[in-house]
Amino acid sequence: MARKNISLVRKLNVSELQRKSLQEFKQSAKIPVILVLDNVRSLYNVGVVFRSADAFAAAGIYLCGITPAPPHRSIEKTALGATRSVTWKKFATAEEALMNLKSEGFLLMAIEQTDAGINLIDFKPEREKKYAFVFGNEIKGISQEALQRCDGFIAIPQFGTKHSLNIAMTATIILWDFVSKNGNING
Repeated sequence: MARKNISLVRKLNVSELQRKSLQEFKQSAKIPVILVLDNVRSLYNVGVVFRSADAFAAAGIYLCGITPAPPHRSIEKTALGATRSVTWKKFATAEEALMNLKSEGFLLMAIEQTDAGINLIDFKPEREKKYAFVFGNEIKGISQEALQRCDGFIAIPQFGTKHSLNIAMTATIILWDFVSKNGNING
């Protein structure tokens, strides 16, 4: 790829990005993915997950247990309006949300380091399937009860000294991986 003269590079303005209006986004096609947040504590993490779900046109977010729900100023601070564009539901427990998703034909995938998991690099989403990706509490991870309801387990490879990534960062990586492997959506 030929590199453009750096002195001629300029950032695109908002109108050049050709973003959809809120109404157009709500009516547009979504990727067949629901993000399930199991007892996520941080309002800011929830806000970032909303923003990432909007960016990649995820079908929705399920907020479970102690996970805070909109409207809340701290969620909005990082969501930047995505709480109005992304469909979301609140559940008393992740198990309740997962039973609901299972009855709707979703494949339930825990994003967790387990002894039965696969590396994200090896995850091959099937085009005709709907996926629910489950993310856990910032300290404790996904509850054992929720893990037992999942169909599979995915871990993001890491090479440093820390044993986990921030949940908001993890959700963004998973969404990007899904979209990049499954192709773009039309709409």
